[in-house]
Amino acid sequence: MADKTLAPQQARSRESMRKLLKAAAEVLGQHGLEGATIPRIAQHAGLTPGAIYRRFPDKDALLETVIIGILERQDKRLRMMLTPAMARQIPLAVFAEQLINNMLVSYRANAGLLRALRQFAQGRDHTSFYRKVTRLEMRTYQYLVDLFLEHRKEVKHPDPQMAVSFALVTLISTLIELILVDHDMQCWQAVIPKDDLSLKRELLRSFLRYLGIEQKGS
Repeated sequence: MADKTLAPQQARSRESMRKLLKAAAEVLGQHGLEGATIPRIAQHAGLTPGAIYRRFPDKDALLETVIIGILERQDKRLRMMLTPAMARQIPLAVFAEQLINNMLVSYRANAGLLRALRQFAQGRDHTSFYRKVTRLEMRTYQYLVDLFLEHRKEVKHPDPQMAVSFALVTLISTLIELILVDHDMQCWQAVIPKDDLSLKRELLRSFLRYLGIEQKGS
């Protein structure tokens, strides 16, 4: 009898954990780090606070698990959706345009969650959790670099690997500054693109120019 009930119990436990982690990520995105309280997360997940504390000793332990899971899924999804062989079939300029568009859309759609993740991780530097986050982010970043280097021969910069690496760092840093950093951008409106279509165009232009690639029609 025990063997017959064990599998359903395990399945329910996994489903409950999935709902909890999903709820925690959604609450982070909607209410920020300070607003992501255990009672609020529990209510969102349809659980009691006690059920959460039976799985995690505190909120920090829960959020660490949530963040690591998000980064692992992001890396896995990228590798499944885009292989080196696929990248070779996409013209470099088109690949860059698709990446920039996808990143801009994702940063806009998930700004609250990404802002909370950065805030949480930055408050835990010098910890094993922070080191794991850094390793996962660098793993995904290096994979992107390697995908672009499938077009190494098209890059006119004297050091293609450094050029692609720095172009990606510049792209990511710009998106973080314009979208995720929590400050008033009103005083900068005169010197930054006025809408996302213009922003995407200028990001692509600067990215390709740094690699030494001329855009058609530019």
